[in-house]
Amino acid sequence: MGDVAIRVENISKRYTIAAARHRHDTLRDQLVEGARALLRPGQRRRSSREIFWALRDVSFEIKRGEVVGIVGRNGAGKSTLLKVLSRITEPTSGRAEIYGRVGSLLEVGTGFDHELTGRENIYLSGAILGMRKAEIDRRLDEIIAFSEVGQFVDTPVKRYSSGMYVRLAFAVAAHLEPEILIVDEVLAVGDVAFQRKCLGKMGAVAGEGRTVLFVSHNMAAITRLCKWGLWLDQGRLRDVGPAEDIVAQYFAAGVEALGELNFSDQPERAPGSEYIRLQTVRIRSGQGKVTTSIDPRSSIDVEIEYEIVRRVSGLRVGFSLAAHDGTIVFSSTDADHGDDAERAPGRYVSCGTIPAMLLNYGQYFVSVGSDTPMIQSHFLLDRALSFTIEQSGGLGAHLSDGRQGLLRPALAWTTRRLG
Repeated sequence: MGDVAIRVENISKRYTIAAARHRHDTLRDQLVEGARALLRPGQRRRSSREIFWALRDVSFEIKRGEVVGIVGRNGAGKSTLLKVLSRITEPTSGRAEIYGRVGSLLEVGTGFDHELTGRENIYLSGAILGMRKAEIDRRLDEIIAFSEVGQFVDTPVKRYSSGMYVRLAFAVAAHLEPEILIVDEVLAVGDVAFQRKCLGKMGAVAGEGRTVLFVSHNMAAITRLCKWGLWLDQGRLRDVGPAEDIVAQYFAAGVEALGELNFSDQPERAPGSEYIRLQTVRIRSGQGKVTTSIDPRSSIDVEIEYEIVRRVSGLRVGFSLAAHDGTIVFSSTDADHGDDAERAPGRYVSCGTIPAMLLNYGQYFVSVGSDTPMIQSHFLLDRALSFTIEQSGGLGAHLSDGRQGLLRPALAWTTRRLG
């Protein structure tokens, strides 16, 4: 066993999906189908079932005390893997060895008896984890305080809201001292303040030397909490490595380094609504060149060209900028200065300029969109374009050498001698 907490060897999980049968809403439909069957007595009925592999030959090891983030698109197999490790479902083939007591929070509704009260479920969960009543008594007040459901702790959990349920479930999973904590993306149900509280608690659990396996679409949380990362793609393990490297690879996957995206030749594919149709998005350097490689000393123009189809008021067009790990650097719209004037039908271009000497070296992704605030979203293209701030020599290049962070602004400084 040694220092291994989880060992997964060639795990595969297969599901059989039954295709939906043709629905007969009327007696006439049923009679017609019956007649067809009589006319084709020798024809075999085609199988209405298909095989889906949620996991295929996944293998890895996690050592004790490691905090590991799992990333991947929806349907990549992340939740299925956690269910296998939590012994909720059996793999079709392969094996998983778990060394230690596991506490898991996989989805709202898992692990609690809805007819029992919150207090009773705390004791039930502790008993399932193999804890003595005295151990649970010692942590009870702490669990109730963390979950913020003290007023309702003696109410059956079937009457809890989804947020209350998740708060109590996470508090139980994190405080009953499991040696391995497995958490899926259920924290998205809670409010922002509680999400921060949960992330802080997971950081504390990791600091105590316990093993944490964490699935999230919040890439910033993955890189902040986790040392290692696993990338699942269509049920297969695509890569394992340091969390920051895995997140960067995952976030950039499938995104070409594009300096321009043009819908003029295929207007039917142009994103938009009955008011606006996107035409072209492009990135220009300060010299006016469409490019994906930019000198840090150059300003950057994000141009969004579009057509207003119907007269509209309050519409805004803008973009958000994300770093290689998915962290949003900033967002901006052409209404930032209060310009929400009515726009008549016609062609327009909105251009936002990112100042020179602002962004640090690395790859960035531009998402573009348009909306009428509080009324309608017209279009949103996630990671439509990307560009790289290149390391270059020459005057001023030394300003970012060794700097941390996403920004590297050349701030206004003064130095004067005193006395």
